[in-house]
Parts: sequence; structure tokens; C-alpha cells
Amino acid sequence: MSENLDLISRLIVSLGDEIESQVYAKGEFVIREGEVERNFYVIESGAVRVFYLTEHEEQVVRFGYQGSVIASLSSFFNESPSEFYIDAIRKTKLLVVPKSYLLEYVSQCATNLHDYNRLLEVLITQQIDREIDLLISSPTERLKRVLRRSPHLFQQIPLKYIASYLRMTPETLSRIRNS
Repeated sequence: MSENLDLISRLIVSLGDEIESQVYAKGEFVIREGEVERNFYVIESGAVRVFYLTEHEEQVVRFGYQGSVIASLSSFFNESPSEFYIDAIRKTKLLVVPKSYLLEYVSQCATNLHDYNRLLEVLITQQIDREIDLLISSPTERLKRVLRRSPHLFQQIPLKYIASYLRMTPETLSRIRNS
């Protein structure tokens, strides 16, 4: 993620006062299903989850914590209603970057565009990794894959959300971790 932080750092310095900082309390929504995502967010502190709500459960699809970039991506790119919710899972401070500011910044020079493309490549790769996780039937293998990518996950995210992300109950996750 450090190469992405170069783009983010330059963007934040360049936009200066244009970027708003917002604090979200635990449980507060950044975006809800049906709203159009017009920003992307850089997490300064805290943690968020992106989840999809079915008639039976909340299915966590992504986490964000310090240094992460987060948004309801399909809504952000297509300017369509979000299918996801993003909420703070503990007190979280976000830098809010409006899409219009980001696109203006990216269009200023080739370096900015290159860095933006690299950020998108990383986000797409993360999404593909997540899709592979969902195809793996073994709960133990799903946990191993996630821990290889994010070894500090258990220090950042409560167990019940990790279990949802891994498509298992918290009890199953505890049993696998203790074996």
C-alpha cells in the first residue's frame, strides 16, 4: 500500500484545504445502500467495514483501516446508487476526497495519472483476491489466505466481522484459530 500512499500524500498536500476531515462514531454510516458515492476516503485512524445486506444477514465484503483507501467503488465509478453500506466499526477519522477534486488532480499531469492507475490496479487486485476467497470451500484455507494478505487483521477488526468476511460463524472461526 505504500506506493499508493505516495499518490494519496501528494493529493492531500495539493488539495490542502479542499479536503475535509470527518470523524465517525462506532456504528455511524459513511454511506448507505441506495446513496450515490461521490467521494473516496483515506482512513487516518480507526476502521470501517463494507457490507452487503441480504434479507437474512450482513455480509462483510471489505475492511478498511489506517492508510486504506475506501469507497463504494461501483457507485463511485458509475454514479449509481450504492449496493453497499460502509460503517465505522470503531471511532474513525476519514479524509474525504470528492470525486471531482480527484479527477481534476489526476488530469493535471502524467505522474498523477500513472499513480491513480496504479492505485486502481491495487484495488482491482484486492477485489480479485476477495473473489477467489469466496470460491474456496475450506474455511481454514480462506482464513490462511486472508492472514497472508493481512496478518494484522485480528488487531484491527473485531472477530464477528472477520467471521462474516470469511463466511463462517464466530464460533467456527475461533475453533479454527485455536486448532
